[in-house]
Amino acid sequence: MDGEISEAWVTSTEGEFAGWMNWPGDNWEMGGGPFYFRREADGSARCAFRAGPKHMNGQGHMHGGAMMTFADFAMFGIAAVAIGKDKAVTVSLNSEFVSAAQSGDLMEATGEVVKAGKRMIFIRGTIFTSGRVVMTFSGTLMRLTSG
Repeated sequence: MDGEISEAWVTSTEGEFAGWMNWPGDNWEMGGGPFYFRREADGSARCAFRAGPKHMNGQGHMHGGAMMTFADFAMFGIAAVAIGKDKAVTVSLNSEFVSAAQSGDLMEATGEVVKAGKRMIFIRGTIFTSGRVVMTFSGTLMRLTSG
């Protein structure tokens, strides 16, 4: 891969996540998050968002669906270089909920591409807040081809 990523990623210029990238053309992720992504100095990906009241369940803890949505976003951030300028969709997403998160928590995700083939990209990662693991996940993305 040449290190290029899709033009769909746009750098945020304001607020807590200035300098991070997001995907403003994706209404689901912007409404569910908004979620952000950046490349670290070592080339790894870091994704993040600030948990708010809309992410909490009836017991006052982060809703599992909100964490799953963030994990799905994180898979694309983690695999951004492997995907390159191609398009991809989620084929599978597996998760293990480890602990709870609260409104106001800075949620972060990191991970790795386990294998990037011609069509399938396998990813695993961890969601954490303040160094405490909240969820682990693994999943598969499939590159879309025209025709």
